[in-house]
Amino acid sequence: MIICKRCIVRGKVQGVFYRATAQQQALKSGVSGYAKNIFDGSVEVMACGEPNAVEMFCAWLWQGPELAEVNIVECESLISESANGFLTL
Repeated sequence: MIICKRCIVRGKVQGVFYRATAQQQALKSGVSGYAKNIFDGSVEVMACGEPNAVEMFCAWLWQGPELAEVNIVECESLISESANGFLTL
């Protein structure tokens, strides 16, 4: 079973290698999807994969890279999409 979650990560998450680090973490976890900057300073993350892997990755979003200061992570479940790899947009 594959699940997908779309998350918005708010705080100091742009200009701190958040997307690149999320990509590394996702690929290590077997999660596909993307991470992209949003005009309001937040980062949008799509994560698809095995339920346990997606949940662990979404928990990691609260941590992020060393320079990040995550204040809020809002996630919603989506109908499974067939994504391969993990992109930074």
